[in-house]
Amino acid sequence: MRISRLYTPVLLATGRNIELDEDNGHYVRTVLRLKQNAQIILFNGQGGEYVCTVIEVCRKSVLVAVEQWINRTVESPLRVTLGLGISRGDRMDLVVQKAVELGVTHITPLLTERCVVQFKGEKKPQRLVHWQKIVQHAAEQSGRTCVPELLEIETFHNWLTKQEGLKVFLDPYANTTLTELKPESMKVTLLTGPEGGFSDQERDLARASGFEPVRLGARILRTETASLAALAAVQLLWGDFGNGGTL
Repeated sequence: MRISRLYTPVLLATGRNIELDEDNGHYVRTVLRLKQNAQIILFNGQGGEYVCTVIEVCRKSVLVAVEQWINRTVESPLRVTLGLGISRGDRMDLVVQKAVELGVTHITPLLTERCVVQFKGEKKPQRLVHWQKIVQHAAEQSGRTCVPELLEIETFHNWLTKQEGLKVFLDPYANTTLTELKPESMKVTLLTGPEGGFSDQERDLARASGFEPVRLGARILRTETASLAALAAVQLLWGDFGNGGTL
C-alpha cells in the first residue's frame, strides 16, 4: 500500500516528535483518516524524506514520531526557471502543477501586455497562496524532495534583466529549435506568454535581454501546451528524461 507523503516546513530529525500544522493535521485526520500507528512520509524540501508514525490523533492536533531518514532524490540535474505569463483560472493552475511534476526549480508569474487577468485589492496575495498550495501538493504527489520556489508576481520588463543560463522564449514564428541550442552550466530559463502571446515590443525586449526565440514544431500551441511541451523537451535534451528519469 502506498504511504502518503506530506510537505512540512518544520525541522525534521530522527527521534523527534512533531505536531502537524493545521492543514496537514486536517488532511491526515479527515481525508486520509489515519489512526494511531499508521505510517506517513514527511519532507521539508531540504533533501531526503522521513518515515514517520502517527502516535496521536485528536480533534485539534495530530502528533507524529519521526523515525527514519531516507536519502533519496528525484531532482533533475538541469535547473529550469520558468517565467510564466499569467493566464486565466484553470489554465494557470494546470501549468503550475504540471511544471512541478516536470522538474521546474523556479516559477515566476509574469504580468505581460496581453495578460487578461487583473489583480485588485487582496487578489494578488490570494492567488500566490493558491498557486503555492498547488506547488506543494504537486511536489508531494510527484515524489519530489525539493519544493520549487514560487516567486512574487513580477512585471515582464523587470524579470527579464535578472535571468541567467540559456535563455529562450517560445515563439511560433521563430526559426530556431531547441536542438540547435545548448544550456550554460545546466541552467535554462524558459519564457512563455499568456493566451494572446507576446507583443512585438515584448519580443524585442526579450531579444535585447539575451533571450533566443524558439519554436516548438510547426503548429501553434496554446499557452499551457507550449509551456509543458517546452519543459518536457529540455528535460529530454539535457535533463533526466533521457537517462532513466522517473517522471
